[in-house]
Order: sequence, then C-alpha cells, then structure tokens
Amino acid sequence: MATVVMEQISRLFINVQQLRQIPRLLESAFPTLPCTVQDCDVPWVFREPHVLTGYRPLHQSWRYYWLTLFQRHNEAVNVWTHLAAALVILVKFQQLAETVDFLRDPHAQPLFIILLSSFTYLFFSALAHLLSAKSELSHYTFFFLDYVGVAVYQYGSALVHFYYAIEEEWYAAVRHFFLPAAAFLAWLSCAGCCYGKYMSHCLPKFVHKLFQVVPSALAYCLDISPVLHRIVACAGQGCADPAISYHRYQVLFFLVSAYFFAYPHPEKWFPGRCDFIGQGHQIFHVFLVLCTLTQIEAVKLDYAARRGLYERLHGDSTHDFSALFVFTACCSALTAFYMRNRVRAQIKDKEE
Repeated sequence: MATVVMEQISRLFINVQQLRQIPRLLESAFPTLPCTVQDCDVPWVFREPHVLTGYRPLHQSWRYYWLTLFQRHNEAVNVWTHLAAALVILVKFQQLAETVDFLRDPHAQPLFIILLSSFTYLFFSALAHLLSAKSELSHYTFFFLDYVGVAVYQYGSALVHFYYAIEEEWYAAVRHFFLPAAAFLAWLSCAGCCYGKYMSHCLPKFVHKLFQVVPSALAYCLDISPVLHRIVACAGQGCADPAISYHRYQVLFFLVSAYFFAYPHPEKWFPGRCDFIGQGHQIFHVFLVLCTLTQIEAVKLDYAARRGLYERLHGDSTHDFSALFVFTACCSALTAFYMRNRVRAQIKDKEE
C-alpha cells in the first residue's frame, strides 16, 4: 500500500515539474518582444495628445505586430475592446441563424446587414489599432480601412432604423430621400475622415477633428431620427414596447461615446497617467460597443414584433436597399484607396 502511495506522489511530483516548464515553453514559442518606446521616439503621425509612452517601435516584422496582441502597449485596450466585441457579434449571428432564415426571408436582409456592418467596423478598427504602427504608410492605410468600416456601419444603422424601427408618420415624411441621403452622408464621413487624416500634418488639431466629427454627426442625426421619433411617440402614448428601452440605451451610449471621441479626457487632465489604460479613446470604444450591442437587441425585437408594419411599408424594396449598401461600401473603399495612393506618393516625394 505504501509503495502505491509513493508511486502516486512521485507521478504527481513529475506532473508538477512538467507544469512548471510551461512558462518556459511559451517563452520559447513567443520570443521576447521589443520594449515600447516614448512619444519622442516615433514620428509625429503616431503620437496621441497627452499619451507619453507605450508606443511600439516602427519597421519591425509583421509577425511582431501580430504578436503585440499579447503585449502591453498603449493601443492594446483599443484592440481588445473591438476584437472581443467582434467575436460577440459572430456569436449573436450564430444564435440568430438558428431562428432567422437569412437566405429565404427578404425582410431579414437588413438584420443581416447590421450584423455584417457591425462586425466589419469592429474588426477593421481592431486591425487598425494593432497593425498601424509598422510604418507611416501602414498607419494611414489601416486607419483609412477603419473609416470604411465606420461608413459601412453608419449606412447599416440607417437601414435597420428606417426598415424596422420607423413609424408610419416619419416614414411618410422621409421615405423619398432617407436612404440615399444616409448613403451619401456615410460616404462623406469616410471621405472627411480620410482627408482630415491625410492633411493632418498641415491642419490645426481642431480642424482635423472637425473633418471627422461634422460629417459623422450629420449622418447620425439623420440615421437616428426614426428611433428618436418613435421614442417620443411612445412616451406620448405611454406604450410598453420592450424594444424602446434598448433604443433609449443605444442613444445614451452613443452620446457618451461621442463625447470621449471628441475630447481627449481624462488623459488631458493627467498627462502620462493614462498611457496604457484609461484613455478617452478607450472609453469611446467601450461605449460604442455598448451602443452597438443594445442596437442589435432592439433590432432583433423589432424584426420579430413589427413584421406586419414593415412588410406593408417596404414591400419588395429590400433588394434595392441592399444594393445601396454594396454601393456605399464600394464608394467608401475606392475613396480610401485613392487617399492611400496620395499618401504613398507624398511619402515617396518626402524620401526623395
């Protein structure tokens, strides 16, 4: 009996010794990454106001920047907030696919588009914050791609609000121009962000911010108008629609996120104290994710509960709405590609 016990203890000791080797094995599998550097060690285009350290060195291998997904740096929270949210969107799509026939139900196409556009902007944003530190051209390229994702999401939001959330009175007032205007403003938002980024070297900081904020603000005012009209109408009638609560939260979360996008708080109050966690852009990411998730919950409820209304209002026009989504995405992508070529030519002239 004593021999058996000793053998079991010996095996346990060996297993513990093997477990202790795991950190060394991981260290050999993931080589030590270069330390992060200060703002004075990177070109101005990579610097964020009041963020003094945590920058990644330039001109490393692509493998290095992929591995920084697991490194502590000043973009890590920005990467993980949107990457984790993108995975949540995939899970939600899988859950919805069990009950929603995306292929055969034409009225489910807007629901599919909001899930696709949400995943697109979240994934493109995560890529931008993860890979843009490689070079100046990479920085512009990935953030232009990020702006394409934003434009796609803006139109996707406008579409589901117009399709599922709208009331008959507001539909009668905006039906002839709502989606074309939403598509144009989504493209304008992408173009404004790309141009502001491209010209940031010779524009004051607040003017650069205006190119980003003003078109997006105009797009949001139009896109959210069906939801706001419905919230006001519901309050006046004293209705008990469960989707309204989610719509209210998505508006609140967006307004909070917009504040932190426009103003560099709290890092402006505590320079150097928020380099790794606590930046305003990180808070913006969190509240934008909350806005997107509550929006999707509201849209799910509207899709299930308001079929009689939106079938009567929209009829067979779903394919036209979807074609406009593809058109908006293509125009935004071409704009970003054009601006990238301008940046590449500018960098080449500077090097020569």
